[in-house]
Amino acid sequence: VRLNRNGAKLMIKYGATAGTDVTGFGILGHAQNLCENQKEKVAIELHTLPFMAGTPAINKEIFNFRLADGFSAETSGGLMVALPEANAEAFCKELQELDGAEAWIIGKVVADPNQKARIVDNVKILEV
Repeated sequence: VRLNRNGAKLMIKYGATAGTDVTGFGILGHAQNLCENQKEKVAIELHTLPFMAGTPAINKEIFNFRLADGFSAETSGGLMVALPEANAEAFCKELQELDGAEAWIIGKVVADPNQKARIVDNVKILEV
């Protein structure tokens, strides 16, 4: 668990073009909000979904709160940041060094006249 101070500072350093905290709308809802509020017609393709360890099993076996569908509401989610692709790895590395917690590249921005965020078919589930 971390606050977003270091992430916010690094967003400036690495040229972020958009960002949001992932909370009540779930990861897909927040990605969709970002898509709808851009000058260009873009979408976000999510190829990796990081989850707290054990939550995919709880979602499957006990209560389906639409975790793998990207709609699970979070109470203190992380940052979703749109960065130039060339800067993304360095951003994640420096954030991890500063915070002592992992950061991941979870998707990519693509041209899309429909501006629809989506989770790719073979999404990678990370239990962290």
